[in-house]
Amino acid sequence: MTARISRRTFITASVAALAAPALTRMARAADEPLLLRCSLDTAPSHLRNVSIKDYLGKVEAASGGKIKTKLYESGQLFKDLQVGKALIQDQVEMACPGSWAITGIVPDADLFQLPVLYGRSVEDVHRVTDGKAGALLAKEIEQKLRSHVFNPWLDLGFQNWYSANKPIASLADLKGMKMRNSGGAGMAWRARFVGAIPNTTSWPEVPLALSQGVFDGLTSTNESLVSAQLWDAGIKYAIEDHQFFGLYIPMLSGTFWQKLSPALQKMMTDLWAQNIPIYRASMAAAQTKARTTLESHNIKFSDPTPEQTTSARQSMMKEQDQLAKDLKLSPEMVKLVMAAIGAPS
Repeated sequence: MTARISRRTFITASVAALAAPALTRMARAADEPLLLRCSLDTAPSHLRNVSIKDYLGKVEAASGGKIKTKLYESGQLFKDLQVGKALIQDQVEMACPGSWAITGIVPDADLFQLPVLYGRSVEDVHRVTDGKAGALLAKEIEQKLRSHVFNPWLDLGFQNWYSANKPIASLADLKGMKMRNSGGAGMAWRARFVGAIPNTTSWPEVPLALSQGVFDGLTSTNESLVSAQLWDAGIKYAIEDHQFFGLYIPMLSGTFWQKLSPALQKMMTDLWAQNIPIYRASMAAAQTKARTTLESHNIKFSDPTPEQTTSARQSMMKEQDQLAKDLKLSPEMVKLVMAAIGAPS
């Protein structure tokens, strides 16, 4: 009896000794914070970066040491055009790409290129993004990118036309020019509609490519041009036609989201909702200030009249049905956009 007890005691002690290091490693792993890597391809001075950096700082502080954040800027980790795939493959935990950067995976993200939205107000666009159309797109993104989307989305601002050497005062002046865009079939369509030649170049490569004459001009926003100081790359003219309103869509990888406790999920959701009005207001102010900055660097602006904008929209609307099919927009998405704008479908 004594021998049997001794053997059992020996075996139990041996197992415990072998298991102890593994248990210690598990305990240490449980104590280590979750790493949240966020990838952006714009420069640190860009208001998207400023906003996301502020949000990540608040998340890290509110998590009580349970989340450690790391922001990769200027395309250090991924360019926006590749970040959707990176999310699917769990190569990054957070991204905030422009809607145009994910249209290859989620076609409905090209909804902003619908002619009905050309030259519309911020309020009109927010009725789309913060309503049923935005909710449908968020659901599709979550399914196809295996992610979790935060709402509302981060404003970028109005996209306009900018030219390096050729003076531009109307859409007719764009004919024959090679115009860079940030991606998506919708922007390429608009370039062709005005007689321009579309070119897609990732943002980090724009200054050098522009200075080397790879393209004649680009579609972008005032703030984006200021963040990259594109007057040094040759930009001299602009048509501020508000061709579409760009938004960045914040999302977490589904794998990371599932690792979070319900309390941490709520914390991250609530912090975004609390701060997005501030981020949107800051971006709007930055866009306004950016135009003044661009003008101070001798960039000449032309502003279409309301009548010219309406006329251009009506001309584009003649191609909307075919464009929606070419963009592979779902009929439901088109219907929801038209309803939000108050236009007949």
